[in-house]
Amino acid sequence: MRIACWSGPRNISTALMRSWSSRRNSYVTDEPLYSYYLKKTGLKHPMHQEIINRYPSKFENVIKYISGPIPLNKKIWYQKHMAHHLLDLNNIEFILSLQNTFLIRDPKYVISSYRRKNKLSNHRELGYYQQIKMIKFLELNSKDYIVIDSSRLLKNPKKVLKKWCQEINIDFDENMLKWEKGYYSTDGIWGEHWYDNVINSTTFDNKNKYKNIIFENDEIYEKCKTYYEKMLDLAI
Repeated sequence: MRIACWSGPRNISTALMRSWSSRRNSYVTDEPLYSYYLKKTGLKHPMHQEIINRYPSKFENVIKYISGPIPLNKKIWYQKHMAHHLLDLNNIEFILSLQNTFLIRDPKYVISSYRRKNKLSNHRELGYYQQIKMIKFLELNSKDYIVIDSSRLLKNPKKVLKKWCQEINIDFDENMLKWEKGYYSTDGIWGEHWYDNVINSTTFDNKNKYKNIIFENDEIYEKCKTYYEKMLDLAI
């Protein structure tokens, strides 16, 4: 089984990658389309040139890889994806061969966290728009998918993870609730810039670091909020 978890930035996607890597029968991959995204857009993200030099940047090559044999003879391949890395939403037929999950988070927290780390100029940089388009594509093709809201997951990780496993017909593993501290060999090299919180974690952290946030007349927030609320109605 190939599980593609499509998230936006500044969610709990790396913690979830840790969770799935804790299963003995799982292999995990960290943002395989990031190099392609950076090269195609020309965005100057931290370490952009190192990322492009290190990882495959041709879309076709990446898709062939993530659709191919599961590494290390594992039973499950958990692929952590950023939805906004998909630049051509008319060329996403490959997702029909994957078990797709959409990880969402209230945009007021995403935007607050993102702006502390990077410049934000367009709502499409946060993935909500792409997630909605992908969901519509899957529905048109009668393909099942799952939506997970990070707030619900953080409040009760065991309940949501068990439900997720049940939905895709695999056994829940208690090891998914904890992991070892530190960087992992499966982390992208960008982890040294973005993963400062998760490398010191051993489980899901439900502490809300962004309280009483107000976005008055914030166009990016309003657009993302509309998409988020549509998906929230679908969350398990």
